[in-house]
Amino acid sequence: MSRPVIIGGGHNGLVTAAYLARAGRKPLVLERRDEVGGAAVTHELAPGFRVPALAHSAALRSDIVSQLHLEQQGLRFTRPAVSVFAPGPDGRALVMWRELLQTVQSLAQWSAADAAKWPEFSETAVAIAGAISGLLRQVPPSLDEPGPGELWDLVSTGRAIRGLGRSRLYQLLRWGPMPIADLAAEWLESPLARAVICGRGIFGAAAGPRSAGTAAAWLLQVAHEGHPAGSPTFIAGGPGSMAGAIAAAATGAGAEIRVNAEVARIEVDDNGVCGITLATGEQIRTGVVISNADPKRTFLGLVDPVRLPPSFRHKVQHYRTRGVLAKVNLALARLPKFRGAATHEQPAETLLAGRIHIGPDPDYLERAFDQSKYGELSSEPWLEVAIPSLTDSTLAPQGQHVMSIYAQWAPYTLRGQTWEQARDAFGDTIIKTITAYAPDLPSLILAREILTPVDLEQQYGLTGGHIFHGEHALDQLYAMRPVLGWAQHRTPIAGLYLCGAGTHPGGGLTGAPGAHAARVVLKDPHRNT
Repeated sequence: MSRPVIIGGGHNGLVTAAYLARAGRKPLVLERRDEVGGAAVTHELAPGFRVPALAHSAALRSDIVSQLHLEQQGLRFTRPAVSVFAPGPDGRALVMWRELLQTVQSLAQWSAADAAKWPEFSETAVAIAGAISGLLRQVPPSLDEPGPGELWDLVSTGRAIRGLGRSRLYQLLRWGPMPIADLAAEWLESPLARAVICGRGIFGAAAGPRSAGTAAAWLLQVAHEGHPAGSPTFIAGGPGSMAGAIAAAATGAGAEIRVNAEVARIEVDDNGVCGITLATGEQIRTGVVISNADPKRTFLGLVDPVRLPPSFRHKVQHYRTRGVLAKVNLALARLPKFRGAATHEQPAETLLAGRIHIGPDPDYLERAFDQSKYGELSSEPWLEVAIPSLTDSTLAPQGQHVMSIYAQWAPYTLRGQTWEQARDAFGDTIIKTITAYAPDLPSLILAREILTPVDLEQQYGLTGGHIFHGEHALDQLYAMRPVLGWAQHRTPIAGLYLCGAGTHPGGGLTGAPGAHAARVVLKDPHRNT
């Protein structure tokens, strides 16, 4: 039986490798960069300052952690008590906690009505997301000939959804296609509280809060994190430690990992996959290739187009991967003083330990998105900020900190300028936006790094600079991810599979696509080469 070859050592590729290795398949992982992890990497920004290069939080599935014994490999999680700190334009700050009662008490300072409605809203959102979470743990069924196991999975999920009751089932059907701004407005009256909810529906998306279907993306985030406003989990040592733990589990079970090994081409004959060719010219024979690259890079860049059905290739060409997110990493001399923190009893180190939301109301978010639709950079971007050194002192020297910033909207294709021309100016805009809420920030910056969507494509292999390997839109989720009819990790080429975030259930550091892909590969018969 052929030795499986996995293209890409991102966290999903490593999860696939670990499961295949545990089944005795001894996979080979080929990573083009000099380290594994993909978007889950930690690197040194300045001497003594280690920062999450891209993703700063994770939602790695608990069953993957236990089955791969990742805690025995040193994996440790930190879950701050504060979920979101959202400074407002009036000098106050809204704080949403992991614990329900504390969030209610915080909301009461902004709106008595919001405080009264929050328990029902939170319970309803978590219940609906929990019911559909069964779908996230399943490989989508075959549309033509679903097997008994697939039918059983669907029946189990159907029972969970039916168990919601008529009222919540109606809400599920209604919420999915809604703009997240409309959904938030039905439950909350405070503009800042609405904006925080909107942020979870538009994260990483080429969509604004008034775009249809963003409520479905929000529900996906709630299913992963179990909180309507998001409740981040950080990795001790940064996300690179997670990748290292999974890699150790894989190699310990018999996998081999090679870095600085760029795949130039997937070789295909009339019977299917027959090998891969590296950029160096080296060829490796195999009948099983599992690509952790995004669908466009896999099918439009690594496979001879004559080997793909024209209709399939056409669908892949129209799979949307318009990246809109830039990343800024900072090394700081000390913790910035955010306005609004002093009005709370808890210390700033507690209040700022989760996500920091910069965006005072849904209109602000929508205006920032509007500019991007025309190839313009947002003059007042929406920002998600984290200071991971507050929960992990190993990331910075004592008393100093690192800051990780996601900035939207930063379109991959700019009108009238290149990203090389716009990079520093947009970085300045991001710092200026935060400075309105933390005036001392500019004086604290010791080093900064700006990663544009073009950088995400060139350095990390993300087509279009899209962090999720493609939009989390209704027509690109579940049985339609990446394209209708090919959502089971298999492809039109026998022996070629996908295991990355471009497959169900999508992006984020969950490990789910990798686990699903391994399950499919192990179930299929394979030929020798």
